[in-house]
Amino acid sequence: MEKKAEKGNQLRLVAWEITRSCNLNCVHCRAAAEKDPYPGELSTARCLKLLDEIREVGRPIVILTGGEPLLREDVFKLARYGTELGLRMVMATNGTLLNPSVIQEMKESGISRVSISLDGPTALEHDAFRKVQGAFDAAIAGIRLLKEQDVEFQINTTITRHNAHLAEQILELAVNLGAAAHHLFLLVPTGRAREMVNQEIEAAEYERLLHWFYGMRDKVPLHLKATCAPHYYRILRQEAYAKGEKVTIDTYGLDAVTRGCLGGTAFCFIGYDGIVQPCGYLELKCGDVRKDTFQEVWKNSDIFAKLRDFSLYKGKCGRCEYIRVCGGCRARAFEETGDFLAEEPLCVYEPSKKENYGQPGQRHS
Repeated sequence: MEKKAEKGNQLRLVAWEITRSCNLNCVHCRAAAEKDPYPGELSTARCLKLLDEIREVGRPIVILTGGEPLLREDVFKLARYGTELGLRMVMATNGTLLNPSVIQEMKESGISRVSISLDGPTALEHDAFRKVQGAFDAAIAGIRLLKEQDVEFQINTTITRHNAHLAEQILELAVNLGAAAHHLFLLVPTGRAREMVNQEIEAAEYERLLHWFYGMRDKVPLHLKATCAPHYYRILRQEAYAKGEKVTIDTYGLDAVTRGCLGGTAFCFIGYDGIVQPCGYLELKCGDVRKDTFQEVWKNSDIFAKLRDFSLYKGKCGRCEYIRVCGGCRARAFEETGDFLAEEPLCVYEPSKKENYGQPGQRHS
């Protein structure tokens, strides 16, 4: 590479697919997970060592995910060890396997937050996504148990054409359930979701939805975050500037210091088989922790280096004044064009024509 990657890419978040096995069959599943065991899962000993290696890089939040992470027998051993290392351990589960004893083990192992996906406000919509009748009722029951036992939880929602019109109702449900946060995920057509590529909402609807989501941030008693929707961080600044506000941590909290696409810059994904990717949706092999240490992959991956050098981004992303706070969805760009540095295909914003905006020395915060 001719240009140097940016410095200061602090690891803040690791999503770790500790198993690909799952008890559901969701139509939009990134992993196309199934219930049967998957060969090649990392051993307990390698998982514990991997936590040591992550800790040597930093103190990120570690998301134990899957598949369904509760199907892995040593999940709480891993969570407890990560907690002892000083890592913030959280879990992404479909909620159907939660019961009082499981939740007690969560608490004892130090899991500090649980995310549960709800893709509709009723069983009709949610179960159609999950392909298992009763999934919604089981998830709601699990959520109520988390609330009763004082375990912090958030609701995740994957938005498609089927449920975009229900976003307000789902948010209302998250509020009524007592969630700490609601995270919107905009569909990325990878894994089983490739069959749903025609269910992506259009760019204009995408923009409208994110403006609505921003408008709700001061109207609900929970934190709102858009994931796989990097444009939100451009919209946040546009809305703030229109009101004459500065986007600072005092006024916008963590939204002021994060950015849209974090893949390879502050976040990475580790597969059940040890393969490291920029995120779960960008299926590019950046390293293998069965062969190298996590530190070596994080520091030396050529793909990560390119993702950290915004001057390499192409199309309107490359010349956009919001490159540092948005970045466009790299997975969506890759699925659309085969080039992970191409412009985000679902963006209506037309950036300034100044050619130097994407260069490492320029900032827009």
